[in-house]
Amino acid sequence: MKHYFILFVSAALLATGFAAEALNSRALLNGKDLSGWTSEGFVLEGDTIVSTGKGQSLVSLETFSTYTLEFDFKLTAGASGGVGIHYPGTGDAAETGVELVILDSTSEKHKGLPDLQGNGAISKLIAAKKSALKPVGEWNRQKVSLLGSAILVELNGEIILRANLDDLSHRNLPHLGARRRSGHIAFLGHGERIAFKEIKITELPPPAYTEGVLAEGYTRLFNGRNLDGWKHEGTTEWFGSNGILKHTGKKGEPAHLWTVKEYGDCVMVFDWRWSSKGAMAMQPIVLPDGSLKLGTDGTEERQEIEEQDSGIFLRGSEDAQVNLWNWSVGSGEVWGYRKNMELPAEVRASLVPKVKADRPIGEWNRVMITIKSDRLTVNINNRLVIDNAQLPGVPAKGAIGLQHHGQSLDFANLWIKEL
Repeated sequence: MKHYFILFVSAALLATGFAAEALNSRALLNGKDLSGWTSEGFVLEGDTIVSTGKGQSLVSLETFSTYTLEFDFKLTAGASGGVGIHYPGTGDAAETGVELVILDSTSEKHKGLPDLQGNGAISKLIAAKKSALKPVGEWNRQKVSLLGSAILVELNGEIILRANLDDLSHRNLPHLGARRRSGHIAFLGHGERIAFKEIKITELPPPAYTEGVLAEGYTRLFNGRNLDGWKHEGTTEWFGSNGILKHTGKKGEPAHLWTVKEYGDCVMVFDWRWSSKGAMAMQPIVLPDGSLKLGTDGTEERQEIEEQDSGIFLRGSEDAQVNLWNWSVGSGEVWGYRKNMELPAEVRASLVPKVKADRPIGEWNRVMITIKSDRLTVNINNRLVIDNAQLPGVPAKGAIGLQHHGQSLDFANLWIKEL
């Protein structure tokens, strides 16, 4: 079991150089209240959360993608519930996300349930091994590990389920939740008392590409542990953990994070994702030529989006910012240049993404940015979004910056090659 788990997470750890025993975990409950969660029918009793009535859920405000979740649970006679993963925050967690069933399988009232709804199963998708569950009234320890589409579930030290969500989704096309690769964590009750405690999470970066980038002459921009190499004096909101460079989403100065070293021509590769929900906002619609869509009355047309906004500053210039955001136009556009009406129309149009290549909010995205002389190329998730576009007047050299614009976000696997 231990060897399998180490193999399971090793791909994500290649970028950090960490051994599995060195991973940092954190508690998801503060021990005082339910801050960081939305609750329906759950209460806090000392260090334990307890489901009480029907229609119960305890949903994290944060979203997660690649991680190990550990917790204790204790059943009462006949109780049923579950843990939702990759939950979008609305709908039935067993349908819109993935629900891992927690169930008193010894109860007479559950004798007729199919294996797909038995204890440890991914509800309606795949059954779990029938064993390992302790008698009603005793505490059980469960561990759920997620890396990409792979899921591994351990109960009281025994592996009870291994699955690939891509395979399950292919075989169950109507099931929306099996397609998701990020979301909230939800503890679920179905009418009976179930207790949970000792809830902790170990977040992991997406699988790395260390061997390839080293062979191509790249060096690390982020060491996976701390802010060495970055101007971080005074910041308390940026920090490194388990190969992930995180921002809490809270306001603080300095808001942006800049490299100590300056760079000219270079190729930068990295992963990024949003780690919590954004506020809903009305934003304009960017057209392929860089202008904004207008209505019949000549005013800007807007659409409601879940606002998420960050970016990469190149060569010390906040105008030369490659946006990471979820506007209709997608990530990759260069706001400061596209909005500069003194530039030729063809220049501004070339800085509008050719395609929206972003994955759903909360999932990891992989980006490659190439800047050579005053020319910029951007690939997102293996799709070309900006192709050799000109940045007139861009400085010849400068620091690289990570923008914070009010949302929680994660970066990982940050590498750079000077040209």
